[in-house]
Amino acid sequence: MPELPEVEVTRRRIEPMLVGRKIATLRTTADSYFFVTKTAVLRKSLAGRTVATLERHGKYLVAWLDDGTRLVIHLGMTGQLFAEGARSPRLLSATARSALTPEEQRQGFRPDAHTHLRFEFADGGPGVFMRDVRKFGKVFLLGPGQASERLSRLGSDALQVTGGLLFSASRKRRAPIKALLLDQSVIAGCGNIYADEALFLAGVRPGRAAGRVTGPECDRIAEALTRVLQRSIDTGGSSISDYVAPDGTDGAYQDERRVYARDGEPCRECGSPIRKKVVAQRGTHYCPLCQK
Repeated sequence: MPELPEVEVTRRRIEPMLVGRKIATLRTTADSYFFVTKTAVLRKSLAGRTVATLERHGKYLVAWLDDGTRLVIHLGMTGQLFAEGARSPRLLSATARSALTPEEQRQGFRPDAHTHLRFEFADGGPGVFMRDVRKFGKVFLLGPGQASERLSRLGSDALQVTGGLLFSASRKRRAPIKALLLDQSVIAGCGNIYADEALFLAGVRPGRAAGRVTGPECDRIAEALTRVLQRSIDTGGSSISDYVAPDGTDGAYQDERRVYARDGEPCRECGSPIRKKVVAQRGTHYCPLCQK
């Protein structure tokens, strides 16, 4: 699932392809649970509008239009937002990949049944596509001044988290500290990968009750989370499964993972095998010696 770094990389790289451009036509697939706003409303409302700014909060992208409306996009688990002409095998279905040679897989993307949004612009330049195989992503429109429960219930952006915020939110909580990091109403943007990585750097076991994490440990977790998120942004995010940047390139942070998805491999600090267990209903990775 794209987490804050992948969404932020997407925002930065797709911004020049959206901001300042007038939308001539929006093409969509049929109404489905992917579309919170009906497709007919989306197509009518966006035609002729110019994208003014593109923002991010947590894992949500918010495109402000010139009439004050907002187009909100959540990539879900397998969502991909990219420019026309992007080339990557990750933009193909498993069936298509198996039927094509490596050279054919690197050809420019052609819209398929999973391409739910196709932005065409008045300047005649490259379009922008959103593709989501599993349709767990969400797209909806907010009118000027209209509130959204999905956005209003989000906590502080994960890049702004502090030890004090974590300590205050963790008091008297019996749930694991990892569950607190994954709670989007507390910290918006942190997901499974970066929770595991931050807790490793902070030396805190993911299954420990949040209420038993000390103030200094909360400071370390907050610092570690900011560090791993920023490092992932700098390296283009993690391309472990479906994620691909808007230009079709892979991220590189997956090559720097210390614990996530490395169960059985030696810890890069102490050499002990990385362990995996279920915490907060998520597969969780940690070092039994480095984390207490």
